[in-house]
Amino acid sequence: QVQLMESGGGLVQPGGSLRLSCAASGNIGSIDNMGWYRQAPGKQRELAATITSAGSTQYGDSVKGRFTISMDSEKNTVYLQMNSLKPEDTAVYHCSVRGDLDSASGSGPFFSWGHGTQVTVSS
Repeated sequence: QVQLMESGGGLVQPGGSLRLSCAASGNIGSIDNMGWYRQAPGKQRELAATITSAGSTQYGDSVKGRFTISMDSEKNTVYLQMNSLKPEDTAVYHCSVRGDLDSASGSGPFFSWGHGTQVTVSS
């Protein structure tokens, strides 16, 4: 009932930048928070960053000071600006969204997970 469309991944050299976008659509009543998680081959999924509708942010230790998360509430879209990228940032980045469905869908809580976008940092 809630779909996520991720974009912005790709290949970048170490030290470069990328901006990921994730747009949520469907039977959305309200959004509580959106976020980005990443998973590298052979490693566990880890937090990149999350943001609440009130603007509170949380970052994984490995990305603090380099990544910035932001959200456009009118567009139900979350962004992840990634600067000073390192080879260890290489991973599939997944978007997540948590909120409540609209009244036509019963107003219950929802959680959606995106298919992911590949980010590769390599020279």
